[in-house]
Amino acid sequence: MRAPILSGAMAAQFASEGFAVLPTLYTPVEVAALLRTVETAPASGPNFRRSQEVFAIRNLLGEVPALWPLLATKNLQELLGQLFPGGCHLAKAIYFDKPAGSNWLVAWHQDLMINVDQRADLPGFGPWTSKAEGVAVQPPVGVLENVCTIRIHLDDCDATNGALKVVPGSHRRGVIPATDIAGLTPAATSCAVPAGGAMLMKPLLLHASNRSQGARPRRVVHLEFASAELPTELKWRERHAQLAGILA
Repeated sequence: MRAPILSGAMAAQFASEGFAVLPTLYTPVEVAALLRTVETAPASGPNFRRSQEVFAIRNLLGEVPALWPLLATKNLQELLGQLFPGGCHLAKAIYFDKPAGSNWLVAWHQDLMINVDQRADLPGFGPWTSKAEGVAVQPPVGVLENVCTIRIHLDDCDATNGALKVVPGSHRRGVIPATDIAGLTPAATSCAVPAGGAMLMKPLLLHASNRSQGARPRRVVHLEFASAELPTELKWRERHAQLAGILA
C-alpha cells in the first residue's frame, strides 16, 4: 500500500502554517505535456495577458480545456479527496509565466477575492470589482477558509526566480489590516518547489514574490478549489460542469 499523497505531517503543517510543499505531484512526462498544451494555446482575448514581464491566462480551464485531462491525474484526485473528503469544485484557475530576468514582483497580500457570475447586494460580500474578464468579490471569511490553492510548478523554483515568500500561520488571523502587514513579514519564509511539485496554500496566508534574479523561468498553474456553496444569488464563475464527476 503506497503512502498517501498528503502525509500526516504535511497535513498538520498545512493546517497549522497555512502552506505545505509536495515535491512530486507530477512526473516529468506529465509536466512536459502540460507545457506543450499551454504553449500551443491561442493567446488572445481579455483572459490573456502577455508582456516582457509576464504571461498570464485567467479562466485557464475555460480558455484551454485540453489542460484538464492532463491535470486530473490520480495523484491530483487523491490529493483533492484528502483535502475535501465531502467533495469540492474548481473556484479559479490561472497560468503564470514569470520569464527569466523578469522585473515583476508581487507585494505582500492575501487572496481575498473570488470570481462570481454577477454582482448582488448581499450582507458580508464586498468590496466588488468588475473587469474585462468578469466580476469578483471579497466574500465572508468563512468562504475563504474553505478554499485551498494548489500551485503546480512546471519549473524548478527557488528564491532566485520568484519563489513565493509566506508568513507561516498568518492565515489564522482572518483578514489582516494593511497597517499590520509590515509587522508580520519579518517572520516570512521562502518556499522552493521543484518542477512537478506543488505548493498548497490557504488564501488567507500572507504571501509575496520577488523579482527574478536568474536565467530560469517560473511557470505555474494556479488552481483554487472550494467546498463552500454561495448564496443562491451568486455562482462561482469558473465552476465547470465537466469537472463534477472527478471532484465529487
